[in-house]
Amino acid sequence: MLLLAALLLVGLALPAGAAPAGQLPQYLTPTPGPDGRILYIVREGDTCFLVAALHGMTVDQLRALNSKLDAACTLIPGQELLIGVVNPEGGTPTAGPSPTPAPPTVTPTPFTGTTEICVLLFDDQNGDALHETNEPPIAGGAVSVTEVNGKYSAALDTVIPSAPTVYPGVCFSDVPEGEYTISVAIPDTYNPTMNLSYRLKVNAGDRAFVDFGAQSKEKTAVSAEENSGGGGATLLGALGILLLLGGGALGWYAWQMRKPASRLGGSMLRKRK
Repeated sequence: MLLLAALLLVGLALPAGAAPAGQLPQYLTPTPGPDGRILYIVREGDTCFLVAALHGMTVDQLRALNSKLDAACTLIPGQELLIGVVNPEGGTPTAGPSPTPAPPTVTPTPFTGTTEICVLLFDDQNGDALHETNEPPIAGGAVSVTEVNGKYSAALDTVIPSAPTVYPGVCFSDVPEGEYTISVAIPDTYNPTMNLSYRLKVNAGDRAFVDFGAQSKEKTAVSAEENSGGGGATLLGALGILLLLGGGALGWYAWQMRKPASRLGGSMLRKRK
């Protein structure tokens, strides 16, 4: 009996010792309801940027689906947000725009079995969709990294580093190898200069860098106004030169026409004397 009891105690202890270590928090896309609507329940600490990034959309798209959101995009825990609508017969939502950022740089790192994905949202001041050394990062956005089968998902806010760093973006560490969708939500005061979603496949030990660009709406408006004003000034200048040349030609012609009349008048006066 004592031996049987000891074996029973050892058997009960084994599962507890073999329990897996805590895993990274994961996020699965909500299942569509019978009417085809995909709803997300707001959790404590959620923002519009984070919710949009988790679902691969922009804040403007989230607002368009949820017209009752106020100007500050305030979220309340427990609130339902419409994320998309699918065909009740089994269709899928319409896909967003195809990604066009520059190919990411992948370099080997000493990680074992996992990867690291670093993402930069930068101020694309010249609008060329390429990150230059003088183009700073943008704070107030959000980045999400989601495995295509829903096995892993994480999101981070974009910030401006307090001190110079080798890479000023945000990095997701200990990410399992696989294929991921990387999405970015930008602040409302910016316009994207490239698509805000990218599909990336990484292997164990890789370190991937992906850049996304956006440009200030104020700078875009000023550039458009300068371009419009410069063209108008050039046209007015050319028109003014033509008017001056035309006036000079008319003056010269009138002066030439008056010269014979003056000589004729002088001859008539001499004859009267």
